[in-house]
Amino acid sequence: MACWVYEGMLLFAVVFVAGWLFSTLGQMRDAMDERRHLLQAFLFVVFGVYFVWFWIHGQTLAMKTWGLRIVDRSGRPLRQGRALLRYLLSWVWFLPPLAAIAPFSLSGGESALLIAGWVVVWALLARFHPQRQFWHDAWAGTRLIASKPLSRR
Repeated sequence: MACWVYEGMLLFAVVFVAGWLFSTLGQMRDAMDERRHLLQAFLFVVFGVYFVWFWIHGQTLAMKTWGLRIVDRSGRPLRQGRALLRYLLSWVWFLPPLAAIAPFSLSGGESALLIAGWVVVWALLARFHPQRQFWHDAWAGTRLIASKPLSRR
C-alpha cells in the first residue's frame, strides 16, 4: 500500500503535465468547462499508457523504490494485453464508490470518506485470497514479487 501511495504522488506530475497540455491546446479557460469530461477521458488514457508502458518493462518508478516487480503467473514479464487488462481491472479500487457517489450530491468530505472506506475494504479483501493477492491481480493473472530495480543492461 505504501508503494500505491507513493505512486499517487508521482502521478501528480503526470496529471499536471497532461492536464496543462490538454487545457492549453484546447484553450480551456476554467475547470467547469463543458469539455472537462473529455479531459477526464484523456487522463484515463494517459494513465493507461503510463502504467502499461512501465508494467511491460517490469516496474513503475514507485515499484523500483519499494523493490517490487510485476510478472504474470509464470513469473515472466507482462505482455501489453495483460498489462492493459490489469490497468482496467485496477479501477475496481475506485469505480464502485464513484458510481455510488454519482446519483447523490455528496459533499467533498463525504465523497472522500466513501472512497477511502472502499479502498480500505478492498485492500482487506486481499486477506481472503489464497496467496493474499489483490483481487485485480488474481483476475488479470499477474502478481507482485519482491525484486531489486531492473538494470538497463
